[in-house]
Amino acid sequence: MTTDWLNAVTFDDAGLVPAIAQDFQTGRILMVAWMNADALAETAATRRAVYWSRSRGKLWRKGEESGHQQIVHEIRLDCDGDVILLTVEQKGGIACHTGRESCFFRRLEGEAGQDGWVTTDPVLKDPKLIYK
Repeated sequence: MTTDWLNAVTFDDAGLVPAIAQDFQTGRILMVAWMNADALAETAATRRAVYWSRSRGKLWRKGEESGHQQIVHEIRLDCDGDVILLTVEQKGGIACHTGRESCFFRRLEGEAGQDGWVTTDPVLKDPKLIYK
Protein backbone atom coordinates (compact mmCIF):
# COMPACT_ATOMS: atom_id res chain seq x y z
CA MET A 1 0.00 0.00 0.00
CA THR A 2 1.44 3.35 -1.02
CA THR A 3 1.00 6.37 1.20
CA ASP A 4 2.59 8.95 -1.12
CA TRP A 5 -0.67 10.91 -0.90
CA LEU A 6 0.24 11.75 2.72
CA ASN A 7 2.97 14.05 1.36
CA ALA A 8 0.25 16.48 0.24
CA VAL A 9 -0.92 16.94 3.86
CA THR A 10 0.62 19.78 5.84
CA PHE A 11 0.97 18.60 9.41
CA ASP A 12 1.73 21.17 12.14
CA ASP A 13 4.90 21.23 14.26
CA ALA A 14 3.42 18.51 16.49
CA GLY A 15 2.77 16.31 13.45
CA LEU A 16 -1.00 16.87 13.57
CA VAL A 17 -3.71 18.11 11.24
CA PRO A 18 -7.28 19.06 12.27
CA ALA A 19 -9.97 16.70 11.03
CA ILE A 20 -13.63 17.61 10.70
CA ALA A 21 -16.20 14.81 10.85
CA GLN A 22 -19.37 15.60 8.90
CA ASP A 23 -22.49 13.45 8.64
CA PHE A 24 -22.53 12.14 5.06
CA GLN A 25 -26.33 12.35 4.79
CA THR A 26 -27.26 15.58 6.58
CA GLY A 27 -24.04 17.58 6.21
CA ARG A 28 -24.07 18.40 9.92
CA ILE A 29 -20.65 18.90 11.50
CA LEU A 30 -20.33 16.28 14.21
CA MET A 31 -16.93 16.95 15.68
CA VAL A 32 -13.40 18.20 15.16
CA ALA A 33 -10.40 16.15 16.23
CA TRP A 34 -6.73 15.75 15.35
CA MET A 35 -4.97 13.22 13.15
CA ASN A 36 -1.34 12.34 12.72
CA ALA A 37 -0.01 10.52 9.66
CA ASP A 38 -0.64 7.08 11.22
CA ALA A 39 -4.24 7.96 12.09
CA LEU A 40 -4.92 9.29 8.60
CA ALA A 41 -3.30 6.27 6.92
CA GLU A 42 -5.27 3.82 9.10
CA THR A 43 -8.49 5.74 8.44
CA ALA A 44 -7.88 5.52 4.68
CA ALA A 45 -7.04 1.81 4.89
CA THR A 46 -9.91 0.72 7.15
CA ARG A 47 -12.59 3.33 6.31
CA ARG A 48 -13.16 3.75 10.04
CA ALA A 49 -12.23 7.07 11.65
CA VAL A 50 -9.03 7.03 13.67
CA TYR A 51 -7.79 10.15 15.43
CA TRP A 52 -4.85 11.18 17.58
CA SER A 53 -5.78 11.80 21.21
CA ARG A 54 -3.68 14.69 22.44
CA SER A 55 -4.73 14.09 26.05
CA ARG A 56 -3.86 10.37 25.98
CA GLY A 57 -0.95 10.64 23.56
CA LYS A 58 -2.09 7.73 21.42
CA LEU A 59 -4.27 6.71 18.50
CA TRP A 60 -7.99 6.89 19.25
CA ARG A 61 -10.18 4.64 17.17
CA LYS A 62 -13.55 6.39 17.30
CA GLY A 63 -16.04 4.13 19.03
CA GLU A 64 -13.49 1.80 20.64
CA GLU A 65 -15.07 2.42 24.05
CA SER A 66 -18.52 3.77 23.20
CA GLY A 67 -19.32 1.61 20.17
CA HIS A 68 -20.11 4.83 18.26
CA GLN A 69 -17.82 4.21 15.30
CA GLN A 70 -17.58 6.47 12.31
CA ILE A 71 -17.69 4.72 8.94
CA VAL A 72 -15.82 6.93 6.48
CA HIS A 73 -17.47 7.57 3.13
CA GLU A 74 -15.05 10.17 1.81
CA ILE A 75 -11.79 11.85 2.80
CA ARG A 76 -11.09 15.37 1.53
CA LEU A 77 -8.16 17.73 1.89
CA ASP A 78 -8.63 21.51 1.88
CA CYS A 79 -6.93 23.88 -0.57
CA ASP A 80 -4.00 24.61 1.74
CA GLY A 81 -3.51 20.95 2.58
CA ASP A 82 -3.86 21.59 6.31
CA VAL A 83 -7.40 20.43 7.17
CA ILE A 84 -9.00 17.02 6.63
CA LEU A 85 -12.74 16.60 6.08
CA LEU A 86 -14.25 13.18 6.69
CA THR A 87 -17.80 12.47 5.59
CA VAL A 88 -18.97 9.73 7.91
CA GLU A 89 -21.83 7.52 8.93
CA GLN A 90 -22.05 7.97 12.69
CA LYS A 91 -22.97 4.63 14.26
CA GLY A 92 -25.41 4.98 17.15
CA GLY A 93 -26.16 8.60 16.20
CA ILE A 94 -23.84 9.93 18.91
CA ALA A 95 -20.50 11.60 18.10
CA CYS A 96 -19.98 13.64 21.27
CA HIS A 97 -18.65 12.29 24.57
CA THR A 98 -21.49 14.23 26.25
CA GLY A 99 -23.99 11.80 24.71
CA ARG A 100 -25.17 14.21 21.99
CA GLU A 101 -25.31 13.79 18.22
CA SER A 102 -22.78 16.58 17.65
CA CYS A 103 -20.08 18.28 19.71
CA PHE A 104 -21.49 21.59 18.44
CA PHE A 105 -24.54 21.68 20.71
CA ARG A 106 -24.20 25.27 22.00
CA ARG A 107 -25.23 28.38 20.07
CA LEU A 108 -24.33 31.97 20.90
CA GLU A 109 -27.55 33.98 21.20
CA GLY A 110 -28.60 37.57 21.58
CA GLU A 111 -27.21 40.69 20.00
CA ALA A 112 -23.40 40.58 20.24
CA GLY A 113 -23.79 37.37 22.25
CA GLN A 114 -25.40 39.12 25.22
CA ASP A 115 -27.50 36.06 26.05
CA GLY A 116 -24.45 33.79 26.05
CA TRP A 117 -24.22 30.16 25.04
CA VAL A 118 -27.48 28.25 24.88
CA THR A 119 -27.59 24.46 24.75
CA THR A 120 -29.64 23.48 21.69
CA ASP A 121 -29.27 19.70 21.47
CA PRO A 122 -30.52 17.08 23.92
CA VAL A 123 -28.40 14.38 25.50
CA LEU A 124 -29.37 11.19 23.63
CA LYS A 125 -27.65 8.86 26.08
CA ASP A 126 -26.14 9.47 29.49
CA PRO A 127 -22.34 9.39 29.13
CA LYS A 128 -22.13 7.28 32.32
CA LEU A 129 -23.93 4.54 30.38
CA ILE A 130 -21.61 4.93 27.37
CA TYR A 131 -18.21 5.03 29.07
CA LYS A 132 -17.52 2.61 31.87
